[in-house]
Amino acid sequence: MDFSIAAILAQDGVSTGAIYALLALATVLVFSVTRVIFIPQGEFVAFGALTMAAMQTGKFAATASLLLAFGIVAFLMELYDAARQFRLIGDASGLSKALAIAASKYLVFPLVIFILARTLATARMPMLLQAALTLAIVVPMGPLLYRVAFQSLAEASVLVLLIVSVGVHFALVGLGLVIFGAEGSRTTPFSDASYQLGTVTVTGQSAAIVLVSLILIGTLYMFFERTLVGKSLRATAVNRVGARLMGIGTAQAGRLAFTLAAGMGTLSGILIAPMTTVYYDTGFLIGLKGFVGAIIGGLASYPIAAVGALLVGLLESYSSFWASAFKEVIVFTLVIPVLLWRSFSSGHPDEEE
Repeated sequence: MDFSIAAILAQDGVSTGAIYALLALATVLVFSVTRVIFIPQGEFVAFGALTMAAMQTGKFAATASLLLAFGIVAFLMELYDAARQFRLIGDASGLSKALAIAASKYLVFPLVIFILARTLATARMPMLLQAALTLAIVVPMGPLLYRVAFQSLAEASVLVLLIVSVGVHFALVGLGLVIFGAEGSRTTPFSDASYQLGTVTVTGQSAAIVLVSLILIGTLYMFFERTLVGKSLRATAVNRVGARLMGIGTAQAGRLAFTLAAGMGTLSGILIAPMTTVYYDTGFLIGLKGFVGAIIGGLASYPIAAVGALLVGLLESYSSFWASAFKEVIVFTLVIPVLLWRSFSSGHPDEEE
C-alpha cells in the first residue's frame, strides 16, 4: 500500500466515521435521557435517504403518510390518557385545553406536512429545499415514536425497553419495505467539486459530510452547555427522579431526545445517499456501526463515542482494502475487547453487596 492509497482510504474512513459519530452521539443521548438502547436509529437514516430520493424522482414521499398515521395513533393515546385523567379529576377545561394542544401537535402538523409533500411531489425543488422537506417529514417521527412506543414504559427496566426497541426496529423495517420497495436508491451529490491536496483528490461530497458533521457536533455541544433546555436534558440523564423533583418534565425530555436523534439520523441519511445505494434495510447496519462507537464510549461519554465512531470508520475503510470479505467481522469484533475492558475496569454493584 503506497501513500496515495492510504490517503484515499483515510478520506473514506473519515467521511463514513463522521456519519457514524453522529449516530453514536444520538445513541448516547437517547440512552442517557430515556435508558432506551435505540435500535431503530438506523431506520431514520434509511427513511431520510429514500425520502429525498423519492422527491428527486418526482414521486410522492410516502413517509408523509406514515407520519400522519403515527400522529393519529399518538392522538388516540393522548385522548385515552386525557379521558382517564378526567374521570379522576373532573377538570373539563383542562381536558379541552390538553386535547387542543394534542390535536395541533399530533393531527394538524402531520396533516400540513402530508399536504405539503403531496402538493410538491412533482415540483422541481432546489436540493436544499428537498433536504428541508425531508427533515420536516422524517424528524417528527422521532417524538411520535417515543409517544407511541416508549413513553408509557418510561419506568420499565432497560431489558423491557430493549425488547420494545427491537420490536420497533422490525416494525419500521417492514414498513420501509412496504413504502419504498426492495429496490435501492441514490440521490444527486451536493457538490461535484474536487480539491487536490498533493497526490490526494478530496471530493466535495466528502468535505461536505465532514463539515456538516463538525458543525452539528459543535452545535450540540453549545446546546448542552449554554442553553437551559440542554442543561435540563443533562440533568435528566444524570438523575431522572431528581430532575422530576426539580420540575423538569422527563416525558418532554424524552421526546426532545428522540427528536434530536431522529434529526441526526435523517441528516446522516441525506448525507450518505449520494455516496452509496440505500435500501429499506440499509440503515440497520449503519446504525449498528454507530452503536459500536457508542459502546466504546460506554453509552455515556459523548467525546469518546465520537472518537470511537471515527475509529470504526477508519477500521472499516482499511479493512475493505486488506480483507474486504471480512470487514464487517473485523469492525464488530472491535466490541469484544472494549466490553471485556469495561467489564474488568468497572465495579459490579451486585457482587459488592
